[in-house]
Amino acid sequence: MKHEGSISNMVTSEIVATLGERFKDYRIACDMTQKEVSDKSGVSVITIRKFENGQLYNLTLATFIALLKAIDFTQGLDEVLPEIPVSPYELLKIQQGKRKRVRHAK
Repeated sequence: MKHEGSISNMVTSEIVATLGERFKDYRIACDMTQKEVSDKSGVSVITIRKFENGQLYNLTLATFIALLKAIDFTQGLDEVLPEIPVSPYELLKIQQGKRKRVRHAK
């Protein structure tokens, strides 16, 4: 079940199915079987199979993270919710509060 278009235009169940398909592609690229991922993540083979086949729509975030860790893909999590950058106004306040010099008593 390949989905076309932007993930933002999909309903939640379609997003989970798409993530399952992508996870399968990554797992295979890592040369890992479902059993190996199961052993490494603690997630059952049945859950992994259903996730990859688009038959599981209530995968918990903790389970998804365990699966990503099993294939060593946790760096992708930083892209999901990156840190909010410091606003230019806040950056200016930080810079103004920095010490400009050091003076020692004579």
